[in-house]
Amino acid sequence: MKKILLTGGTGYIGSHTAVELIREGFEVVIADDLSNSNIDVLDNIQEISGTRPSFVRLDLRDKKGCQALFAQHAPEAIIHFAAKKAVGESVHQPLLYYDVNLNSLLNLLEQSEKYPVKGIVFSSSCTVYGQPEILPVTELTPFQAAESPYGNTKQICEEILHDNCRSNPNLNAISLRYFNPAGAHPSALIGELPLGVPANLVPFITQTAAGIREELKVFGDDYPTPDGTAIRDYIHVVDLALAHVVAVKRLLENKQKNNYEFFNIGTGKGYSVLEVIRAFEKASGQTLAYRVVERRAGDIVQIYADTSFANSELGWKAERGLEEMMDSAWKWQLKLKK
Repeated sequence: MKKILLTGGTGYIGSHTAVELIREGFEVVIADDLSNSNIDVLDNIQEISGTRPSFVRLDLRDKKGCQALFAQHAPEAIIHFAAKKAVGESVHQPLLYYDVNLNSLLNLLEQSEKYPVKGIVFSSSCTVYGQPEILPVTELTPFQAAESPYGNTKQICEEILHDNCRSNPNLNAISLRYFNPAGAHPSALIGELPLGVPANLVPFITQTAAGIREELKVFGDDYPTPDGTAIRDYIHVVDLALAHVVAVKRLLENKQKNNYEFFNIGTGKGYSVLEVIRAFEKASGQTLAYRVVERRAGDIVQIYADTSFANSELGWKAERGLEEMMDSAWKWQLKLKK
């Protein structure tokens, strides 16, 4: 049984990926500092999958802690989720984002070279493209200047991986450039549960509908888009989790064409903020209170993926649509209220 280290594995995407890896027969070790997640997630992963992953509470900036983690578990591959990820927060706290996001990766790579780690799947983001000049974005779309410190950390982390793979032919890495994850596991046992005020649209929608938030703020309706609101490519979190399973198998089975690869992981379709709100109202039967406010610092106008390369090269494709995302997110929110 091959051992996979999931950093940030009790988080939103990490927990869903843990479930899918266990179902595929992998042994999962989670390292997480629980700064934006809850230890109870382990119980729910176990309830869904029938197996409880090993868990180490660790801030990856802790070098000695990283050394102990690898000495104890010696994973065959790593999926690196652990990072700060709120665009708006990064604008106000850039040093925190550079510290956490860069140093955690550097420490992981340093330890990886001391152990027979086959490779690392890196949790990247479509923010690496900045505000692209041409849509949809392909993997060959050039990076524009990042619109936020968060986006810049993802650009820098990809550069670190690329440079390290170039200098060390034994290192293998795949960056998955996510678009906008949404939805929850169909069991409603795991989903997106940000601590504090959500930075992402969908949990803010569900919390507003559940009466936890007074109203939903729509950041700007004067963008050059059909309805004036920003457009994103939303992908169901289960589809995203399955992309990680495919990517880590590619590393372990030596199927890479180069020792550093990168793929767009989205649906290929963009939805505006208002379209997402309407899809939620249709899926849930709720009417949502929202108010348009000023644009949010760091947000881009629109972005959506060309996923044809990931579809053909990885043999992976997003299968779940926007209404399924909204329906599962609402069922997860209702479960939380009980």
